[in-house]
Amino acid sequence: MTSSLPDSASLPTNDAGTPARAASEPVLYPVTAEVERDLAVVKRGCDELLVEADMLRKLARSRATGVPLRIKLGLDPTAPDIHLGHTVVLNKLRQLQDLGHTVIFLIGDFTSMIGDPSGRNATRPPLTPEQIAINAETYYAQASLVLDPARTEVRYNSEWCDPLGARGMIQLASRYTVARMLERDDFTKRYRGGIPISVHEFLYPLMQGYDSVALKSDVELGGTDQKFNLLVGRELQKEYGQEPQCVLTMPLLVGLDGVEKMSKSKHNYIGISEAPGDMFGKLMSISDDLMWKYFELLSFRSLEDIAGLRAETEAGRNPRDIKVMLAQEIVTRFHSTQAAEQALADFDARSKGAIPDDIPEHTLPGAPLGILAVLRSAGLCASGAEAQRNIEQGGVRVEGAKVEDKSLKLDVGTYVIQVGKRKFARVTVTG
Repeated sequence: MTSSLPDSASLPTNDAGTPARAASEPVLYPVTAEVERDLAVVKRGCDELLVEADMLRKLARSRATGVPLRIKLGLDPTAPDIHLGHTVVLNKLRQLQDLGHTVIFLIGDFTSMIGDPSGRNATRPPLTPEQIAINAETYYAQASLVLDPARTEVRYNSEWCDPLGARGMIQLASRYTVARMLERDDFTKRYRGGIPISVHEFLYPLMQGYDSVALKSDVELGGTDQKFNLLVGRELQKEYGQEPQCVLTMPLLVGLDGVEKMSKSKHNYIGISEAPGDMFGKLMSISDDLMWKYFELLSFRSLEDIAGLRAETEAGRNPRDIKVMLAQEIVTRFHSTQAAEQALADFDARSKGAIPDDIPEHTLPGAPLGILAVLRSAGLCASGAEAQRNIEQGGVRVEGAKVEDKSLKLDVGTYVIQVGKRKFARVTVTG
């Protein structure tokens, strides 16, 4: 089926049945102390808010009328698993839900088939419908550990993108110029570097922007790498006589190394589906300075509470006590209070040199076995290079004794092997 783009009068209304306000319509609602506090929640930990004055007016209108804002997060389900870095945006959405607003969890099943090259210098391969469906289901299930399902509206952008057809797509493309598209940093670099840019890649920000028109979103969130796409939505809303959305970008969470952004490929991440003990231990390993950024971006505590905790550490309280609070809050969120308490008990026991009750057991034939092979086979190290590095750094113990010889061989017997502070295995070596 083909169709032309709808005009602003025929676009969907919001849940309250009210159409979007025109961009030029004045806002006369009072900015109360409550509204100012709402704005502080919005800005907490954010990288950039565009435009703050517009956001203040939207919040004032919502408080005065009781109509919640529609907060949009568009996600292309390119991978099913979430780590704590991904939850930075989800946490912001939850904070806005707690203020009474509605979150639109938009699954980009249509745009996923285009492929967004954001932050890349080459086209990202599009996904198949089957991959999209599987990833979307897992992603939303994990995201629901943070979001309030009662205030979450799940939508798929194929709802309005598929009916556009060729005619509608051409009419939409007429609303934005190539010159504006080339303002996007990665497009500019590729164009100047002679790296091919496919025409269909220009459709991605255009379609993401049209999502905002179709949903009449008041605010759209994303990472800093999505800023251009979010601004396209704001401009297209103006084209259709809607009040333009505000754009809220969130910073990238620094990983466990304290340097690079959290990433699975950099092995500095904490997955939200990790075992409670592993999650707790990794959080306890971050530096005291980095802990405060994690509090700001990951904790649901108020800024006043966090400021109070910081004042306590400056007055002499052990930062470890505060870090335990953070670790327990995160483990509780993704597991349970009981799991968080057990993780703390296990962590304290390991700190005192105790061996956890429940550790993996492995039987390895072929004695005598080299320690590097044992560490790999028992899953304590991902590679021989990692095993060697841990030994060089003094992080490997066999039966409590530090291993210093990389050529050590284990004869027939059972050994408790430890790597770092958190990894244990009971290994039985046979002939």
